[in-house]
Amino acid sequence: MDVTCIICPNSCRISVSRPEGGGAPVIRGAECSKGISYAIEELDNPVRVLTSTVRVEGGTHRVVPVRTTSPIPKAKIGDCMKYIDSLAVSAPVAAGDVLSGDIAGTGVGMVATWTVQKRGRERE
Repeated sequence: MDVTCIICPNSCRISVSRPEGGGAPVIRGAECSKGISYAIEELDNPVRVLTSTVRVEGGTHRVVPVRTTSPIPKAKIGDCMKYIDSLAVSAPVAAGDVLSGDIAGTGVGMVATWTVQKRGRERE
């Protein structure tokens, strides 16, 4: 598998694979030890911080931006997006509010990253 390392500005293009039958991964193209670690993590357990929006009812805006509180397994992104798509919160919503303590069974929370006031309270 080929990955582009995002750890430092070098953005190394790294090829990483695991030999048939197991063993240590074969890594080519990494310019530093951080790139090697990143490539192995991408091979064994790729994770991402998920960002999206959640519908807001009764707010000055129809959606609020959200993000997971820590990375989630890449394989669970689809399940998390289905959960997020089904979610609606009531205004007001403040930046930092926890909107879910466990998004789609990952054990990871989801927080608002922006404030949405309740409709009719914009000038307060």
